[in-house]
Amino acid sequence: MIEGFQDLTGSTYERTDLSRSTFRLVLFDGSTIRDSDMNGVTMRGVGIEDTSIDGEFKNFVLNGVDVAPLVEAELDRRDPDRPKFRPTTPDGFRAAWDVNEHRWSATLSRARRLPAERLHESVGGEWSFVQTLRHLAFASESWVGRAVLGDPYPWHPWSLAWDTYRDLGIPQDRDGRPPLDEALAIRQDAMGLVRRVVDGLDEAELDRETDPCVGPGWPLEGATFSVRDCLLTVLNEEWHHRVYAERDLAVLEAGD
Repeated sequence: MIEGFQDLTGSTYERTDLSRSTFRLVLFDGSTIRDSDMNGVTMRGVGIEDTSIDGEFKNFVLNGVDVAPLVEAELDRRDPDRPKFRPTTPDGFRAAWDVNEHRWSATLSRARRLPAERLHESVGGEWSFVQTLRHLAFASESWVGRAVLGDPYPWHPWSLAWDTYRDLGIPQDRDGRPPLDEALAIRQDAMGLVRRVVDGLDEAELDRETDPCVGPGWPLEGATFSVRDCLLTVLNEEWHHRVYAERDLAVLEAGD
């Protein structure tokens, strides 16, 4: 412990609101921050080294430079398929879903080369591969089954909401361990909802405002969206979670 410092080393803050707090002469070395918001944060005179940040950035200014557009441009350069997941036309949404199906098929083939039990392993506290499939089923069921198609309760019991969601009215059995093929069947049924919508998509449907969501769940009761925004949300989930899955599969493969 450094002399003159209050020692809170190893503390855990969960479901804690520290908004508008001030930190001065505070050491965050070796800390982990997950599932947290840091909007409107000002940091001055900080030293940041050997730090990894994964998330979504907007107006992220480092030393006077908004680096968010630079990061986005670099990620698009590294993978030409990435911009396809921000479509603006019905044909663009169909093309994006085609790419998504193709790339997830390759990721699944990669996963199947590992022993089945490894696909239930967490890497660095993240969701396992099977949990990721369950969560993506939840995302499609929520944003397409519930929001776009109007089903008040579209979720399979094995679907998986995000960890910090606390509404017990929707599936959230994080510790459940369905076999890969069972989780995959749920996932494919949910993907079929999206395929059904994008195959019939035209400009009028794309811009249609959904009916208010009915009953408890996610999206929240009474919420409305454009079909466009619902599908963009699903595509965003699909892209990022495949990237995370590929990252963690590489770790599992290296451990063999």
